[in-house]
Amino acid sequence: MRSSDLPEVRELALFRTCAEDNFEELMQAAYLQTFPAQVELVAAGDSADFLFVVIEGSVELYGHARERESTLSIVEPVGSFILAAVVKDAAYLMSARTLAKSRLLMIPAENVRAIFEKDEAFARAVVLELANCYRVMVKELKNQKLRSSVERLANRLLRLHAQQGSKGSVELPFDKRTLASLLGMTPENLSRAFNTLQPYGVTVNGSRIELTSLADLETLARPTPLIDDPTC
Repeated sequence: MRSSDLPEVRELALFRTCAEDNFEELMQAAYLQTFPAQVELVAAGDSADFLFVVIEGSVELYGHARERESTLSIVEPVGSFILAAVVKDAAYLMSARTLAKSRLLMIPAENVRAIFEKDEAFARAVVLELANCYRVMVKELKNQKLRSSVERLANRLLRLHAQQGSKGSVELPFDKRTLASLLGMTPENLSRAFNTLQPYGVTVNGSRIELTSLADLETLARPTPLIDDPTC
């Protein structure tokens, strides 16, 4: 990795408290690489060779069985993925591919484990990262189990509205097929859910979704921080 990239990586929460000599050792064989969209990064069942950190872009984590495939999570900056497999020296449970052009930090798994063993500050940062990932998965499970498909879509639109800081519309960050899979729906069910939301001020215009009655949408969605707040 280029020395000019090190300050940017050093500021990431996962590495900020790592001792200088340990950080240098961690970065010796690391790569900071740009990938185009739809590149397969890892396959479920393979050995965990690298820890990945998304610096720019987005990565889809997904699973498949027989003819079925489902999106499990979308990782955006700055987020890591496959950390649990790296720490356990275990196989990947999920596959991963880029959704958009992405810049990824790739650190050999054996380097991560070596520094984890001897650097207490780095180990604490890893535990915090794993805790955050666990809480994200629990929230997503609650979202899937406790809400109807229409409620899941409504809350996703409200979350996008908060993230994008827009007043009356949101831009979908990925295609509708991926959105449907992430929400545990088929594309046909997603289309019907959008139609159901029309009386609540939701209008679809390609990848742009107009939201003309946020109060009505919130009344339907009933967002809660224990599911929808990423900082909780």
